[in-house]
Amino acid sequence: MPETGLDPRPRMLSRSGVFRLKPVDTSEEEQAGGLRRTMGLWQLVALSLGGLVGAGVFSLAGVVAHEDAGPGVMISFLIAIVASAAAALCYAEFAGMIPKAGSAYTYSYAALGELVGWAIGWDLLLEYTAIVAVVAIAISGYLSYLFGQMGLDLPEWMLGAPGTGSGHKVDLFAAALCLLLAFVLSRGTKESARFETILVVVKLAIVALVIVVGAFHISGGNYTPFLPFGIGGAISGAATTFFAVYGYDAMSAAAEESAEAKRVLPRAIVISLVIAAVIYVAVCLVLLGMVKYTEIDTKSPFSSALASVGFAWLGTVVAIGAVVGITTSALANMLAVTRVWFSMSRDGLLPAWFARNHATRAVPTRVIWLVGAGSAVIAGLLPIREAADLTNIGILMAFIVVSAAVVVLRRTRPDLPRSFRTPLVPLVPLVGIAFAIWLIANLDWVTWVRFAVWMLIGLVVYVFYGYRHSAENRSAGDAVPDSNPEGRTP
Repeated sequence: MPETGLDPRPRMLSRSGVFRLKPVDTSEEEQAGGLRRTMGLWQLVALSLGGLVGAGVFSLAGVVAHEDAGPGVMISFLIAIVASAAAALCYAEFAGMIPKAGSAYTYSYAALGELVGWAIGWDLLLEYTAIVAVVAIAISGYLSYLFGQMGLDLPEWMLGAPGTGSGHKVDLFAAALCLLLAFVLSRGTKESARFETILVVVKLAIVALVIVVGAFHISGGNYTPFLPFGIGGAISGAATTFFAVYGYDAMSAAAEESAEAKRVLPRAIVISLVIAAVIYVAVCLVLLGMVKYTEIDTKSPFSSALASVGFAWLGTVVAIGAVVGITTSALANMLAVTRVWFSMSRDGLLPAWFARNHATRAVPTRVIWLVGAGSAVIAGLLPIREAADLTNIGILMAFIVVSAAVVVLRRTRPDLPRSFRTPLVPLVPLVGIAFAIWLIANLDWVTWVRFAVWMLIGLVVYVFYGYRHSAENRSAGDAVPDSNPEGRTP
């Protein structure tokens, strides 16, 4: 029976349906109603380090060492860094090839099709928002430590999420910080990038001070037993610490706001990952050398460790630095989720209302405030470990797809100009995929259930809205005129 055009099923499962590709736009020209290119190489490196060196240094390393890996947390970080490096090289190739907002969403849409792009984009909306919340919770722990040092007795109900302590009802500091970051981002890209760069410099200076001072108070006995929970504990810890070593993907989401993106984005990714790897190994060596893993204060590990070796004053300085420095991680990830949301809306997969930028600041303020409110709710009501695991599964999925997309696009579009080429393809992408699958397997079933529920909701949204309103929908009967009057990619 010939096709009449009335049955959508053959078209939906083809390149003209859910697997249609987003055109690869390699142009770096600004578009009317779009984002402005204002960030240079070192601002991008700072943005990436803002995500890479944050809660992992000041909070998560202590949590994983205490609960999962002991001194073997160093192995946890090394595993996570190797996996992250393989994926980072794949991100670098795409960043130099498609200098557009959206990161993994845009890359997978261009290489693997709309449905895959939608799934990754929808996934990242939750994951990045949860990362902001995790970092805000970490900052809240250090704020509580500071107020305690000053002798202020704060009400228990405001000091943590339900179940994290006696009388805890909400983590008020964490929720308030999320809203503060939304305000900073709403001021404009240039302003928020300057703010981020200053905080990153402060943070790295404090980390260097901690490493130098702590190195003189290392006790070799604290490293034994090195693997108190076995190698399985270190692997399980890697699945959680991975959260701390992929800030470069947040930076790639801002590709459309970087000057000379094709040239500087790949360089920024590689530079920032190398710096972060050195920092994490040094920090773990010092922290676990100063204090036994069983005695680590998971709320403020470095401040309490320094206090235990007679540097209480420095512990206070570190706590202040942590509050300032970890903020950069939250800011980088909040910027990333707002750009993914903006890009999906500009492509018609979400309502165009979200893709309309502020008239003078050229940033998606509507999305920024929605993300600020959502992350505030998560930060106020979930414990840090549950929120951290929730972020990992989605980012690992994105890494798998981006790594696979590099291999696919090398075959299907070898003609595309690439300012950076991932070495040893397909070996490096396959290493990234294998590590990501390995780490995902160590996440608990509750995390999988939450992820599955979120993706099911996303599929419903795509079927009933995204598919019909997509800018790539070639069917005249499905086209929705003027659905995105501003900022749509041609």
